[in-house]
Amino acid sequence: MALFPGTVAFDEYGRPFIILRDQDRQKRLTGIDALKSHISAARQIASILRTSLGPRGLDKLMVSPDGDVTVTNDGATILKLMDVDHQIGKLLVQLAQSQDDEIGDGTTGVVVLAGALLEQASILLDKGIHPIRVADGFEMAAATALAHLDSISEAFPVNKDTREHLIKVAMTTLGSKVVVKCHRQMAEIAVDAILSVADLEKRDVNFELIKVEGKVGGRMEDSMLVKGVVIDKTMSHPQMPKTLRDVKLAILTCPFEPPKPKTKHKLHVGSVEEYRELRSYEHEKFLEMVRRVKDAGATLAICQWGFDDEANHLLLSEGLPAVRWVGGPEMELIAIATGGRIVPRFEELTPDKLGSCGLVRELTFGTSKEEMLVIEECSNSRAVTLLMRGGNRMIVDEAKRSVHDALCIVRSLVTDSRVVYGGGAAEVSCSLSVARAADKLASLDQYAYRAFADALEAIPLALAENSGLSPIDTLSEVKSRQVAENNHNLGIDCMGTGSNDMKAMNVIESLHSKKQQISLATQLVKMILKIDDVRSPADSID
Repeated sequence: MALFPGTVAFDEYGRPFIILRDQDRQKRLTGIDALKSHISAARQIASILRTSLGPRGLDKLMVSPDGDVTVTNDGATILKLMDVDHQIGKLLVQLAQSQDDEIGDGTTGVVVLAGALLEQASILLDKGIHPIRVADGFEMAAATALAHLDSISEAFPVNKDTREHLIKVAMTTLGSKVVVKCHRQMAEIAVDAILSVADLEKRDVNFELIKVEGKVGGRMEDSMLVKGVVIDKTMSHPQMPKTLRDVKLAILTCPFEPPKPKTKHKLHVGSVEEYRELRSYEHEKFLEMVRRVKDAGATLAICQWGFDDEANHLLLSEGLPAVRWVGGPEMELIAIATGGRIVPRFEELTPDKLGSCGLVRELTFGTSKEEMLVIEECSNSRAVTLLMRGGNRMIVDEAKRSVHDALCIVRSLVTDSRVVYGGGAAEVSCSLSVARAADKLASLDQYAYRAFADALEAIPLALAENSGLSPIDTLSEVKSRQVAENNHNLGIDCMGTGSNDMKAMNVIESLHSKKQQISLATQLVKMILKIDDVRSPADSID
């Protein structure tokens, strides 16, 4: 039950009562009316995302209050940028975000499935079935579907020798994205990045070792995987060398500046001699700092803070290249990649705390001569950076989101290396299995089972519709062929290749991702069906 904040007042006898704001504009929804309101709001949001599903799905252009434009078909991003006021709509936003956090892919499908389940629930409520029976029936049907997914899944060995198979899975993930024109290259980049950082014995992937960096300019085909760290910085002085080999790095969080007086004290300079003395003191301190770094054996200083022109000049004259204003996350990644230690004080800098790498170079982009610094051939080569390129900021951002989905799905295969086949094949097979289970039930739950089976068909229906096919005819043909041929790999031919066999077309999806979609959608629908009381302004139900 949701109540709008109000004010507590007291009558002449001291008894409290609540004064609700805008009480004349509010109405209370209870029972079936509240459930219908929730279902209506959720279906509206699901219908928005439905057209973005699949390789032929359409993109959405989102404009923020500040005028920033985002073009994407990633479900989690669309919902995050939508201005959703309805409480149930916000639950759907959290649903997509949960799928994105857990798996990284399938965010559109999970919202479409939740909307289809709620649509079927509305039909059952109209028949007079209690919402609790509907929710429990959906939960049991979901368990049947998940068990069937386990039975039709196939083992998918993940190791250095199965790189080509992993690329095919990543290409399935990227098939609906903006990067589709070069999705083979993007898939290779994502797979190589995961294999570089994955611990295949423990079946674990440390995402902290992977950094996705974007740079506007050039073509999308110019994107690359760097076995090291890329930072959007340059050498602090233009005359410092652009390429360094066999580098020893000092990773500093202390600034190149002389010590300052405390806030309670003042430094009064009253004559030229005192100014010269202060100037000499600062110069000596600068030199002491630079020489401490050089004496430790460092050939490159990476500093989190900035330093002024005098310190920059002294660094150049002492032959110590330096990079300034490097962010905290980049500092940590550099320390992991090079095997160095982050040093907070110059006095603590010793040779054993230096990082090492084989090559540090500056990359220059396009006619604008924008530069980035690349640290390669690191002692810990597991740290990698994906450098995404594109003609404008929108393309670069969407490429980063797309590659993130591919990275996440390959990671999920490392942790659980079983797969099912996409194109709606797994959903159709589960729908047939749940429908068969419904025929064996004598209780009221068979209605919920059949409704769940119909909801699972929303995914292949949307895929066919977005591909310009006849949805009902296409789905009916696939269902009949799956039953007749006992082939669970038949799905929707979205790309018009002439074959419905998703295994032959290499349309592969992670079992973990598919099971997570069904589980999360069912849990959310069950939660919504148990909310039968809400107080809200009359004009906020839409």
